[in-house]
Amino acid sequence: MLLYMSQPQEATPTPLHSVSVAGVVVREDGRLLGIRRADNGTWELPGGILELNETPEAGVAREVWEETGIHVEVDQLTGVYKNTTRGIVALVFRCKPSGGTERTSSESTAVSWLTPDEVSERMAEVYAVRLLDALDGNGPHVRSHDGKQLITAG
Repeated sequence: MLLYMSQPQEATPTPLHSVSVAGVVVREDGRLLGIRRADNGTWELPGGILELNETPEAGVAREVWEETGIHVEVDQLTGVYKNTTRGIVALVFRCKPSGGTERTSSESTAVSWLTPDEVSERMAEVYAVRLLDALDGNGPHVRSHDGKQLITAG
């Protein structure tokens, strides 16, 4: 009789990631919707964690509305961004405003329509690039960052 005994393997932790969605909301005049986050005061695009039972498109529409009061039509995926430090994969979609009125929420202390130059001035590069990528028409882009700077492939 042959007995198979497996050798104990060193436990390898399973990587845990969360999936978030964000909306690059572009008005007809080219201005972009941005929020100042309530938790850390930084400027970013509206978005958040995708819920288990929703599609990415429904999630981005929900998050934009919850944080800004703006309803959107979701156009297309413009980028996939991974924060390698926090294990967050963000799906970013270009959207058009379709109604609502700007307002803050428990997650945002300011909501503003920004020019591309204002985006670059107010947002950290790892977040500004998401909005600017959505404008270039060459997406979807795939990028990684460590929370502070972009990581270049190589």
